[in-house]
Order: sequence, then C-alpha cells, then structure tokens
Amino acid sequence: MARRGTATVPGPAARPLRACPEAQLMQRFEAALAAADGAAGAHVIHELWMRGGFPARIEAAQAALWERAAASIPEWLPMRHVQWLPQVYEIAAGFRAQRRGRTNIYLVLLDFADRRRGPHGIYVGMSGYAPAQRFDQHKAGIRAAGSVLKRGLEVLTGPTLHLQRIARADAARIEAGLAAALADAGILTEGGH
Repeated sequence: MARRGTATVPGPAARPLRACPEAQLMQRFEAALAAADGAAGAHVIHELWMRGGFPARIEAAQAALWERAAASIPEWLPMRHVQWLPQVYEIAAGFRAQRRGRTNIYLVLLDFADRRRGPHGIYVGMSGYAPAQRFDQHKAGIRAAGSVLKRGLEVLTGPTLHLQRIARADAARIEAGLAAALADAGILTEGGH
C-alpha cells in the first residue's frame, strides 16, 4: 500500500480494478483525466496492461495521462510500454523477505533495441539506496553496472514494491533468485549477482 495525502492507496500488484468490466475501466480513465488524477489513471492503465491490452492503446492512454496529470502519476507506472511487464509482476510476487532491514531490490528497464531478442531487457539489483536514487548513481557512473550505464531507461518500481527495506541476506537471496527466474521466463536479464 502507498500513502497519498491522508488516504491509503493500494499498490499496483493488488490490482484494485481486476474485477472491473472494460467499459467501466474506460469510464474511470476518462474521469481520472478530467480530474487530473494521475494515481486513478495509472491504475486503469496498469489493469489494461495486466490484461494484455493492445500496446498502441496503452501507449495512447499513457500519453494522455502524462499530458493531463503528470504531477500526480505514481512512480510505479512505467513511462513506456513493455510487453512482458505482467510476467515480471507475477514472477516478483513469488519472492518474499523474512525480515525487515535497509536493503531494496530494484529493477531497471534496459534498451536492447540493437539486439535480436527484443527491444527491452531488465537489470536486477539490490542496494541500501532507494531504487530511483540508485538508478541515478548508475547513470552517473557511480559503482555503475555497465548495462545500466549504457542501456538503462527507467526503474520499474511496481513489481518490487513489496521487496523494499528488507534484510540484506534476504535481498541477496532474492536478487539472485529473481534474476534467474526472469531469465528462465525468456526475459533478457542482467545483474542478479
């Protein structure tokens, strides 16, 4: 769960709109655009994504949401369409930490447009820094993984929200296991050591 103002808003993995019929989803999206409510619109886009919606439709919805509600879009909504995102959510949900701590698992979307295996890959990492801060460090060349420095596009926050502030030993186990599971699913994967 994420906090927004004084209300508790469910995270994307909870899929609060899972049971919503498609026509009602689109009504919710139009209402979110009219109210400039980035969080509500992000949940609709996320649900369309998880249902395997048509990529051009999702990208158009993302563009409209960014145009109308950029300031309130939650960080977990990716900025570009990635076909295998539902798979990443499913795989990441299978990992749990035993203890709380100071370490975070993070995923970075990688640009592999110059490779034959698809336009995107993923980097799996762990850090004591917040995922966005660690991504900025990679891009600045600070203890950077070459794949993130060269190919990093954005942090994919949503799938690993439940893997934040965990014990370092759990994080090391999860980082390696998550990277292996993503690679086994056919996603071009870097990191995870």
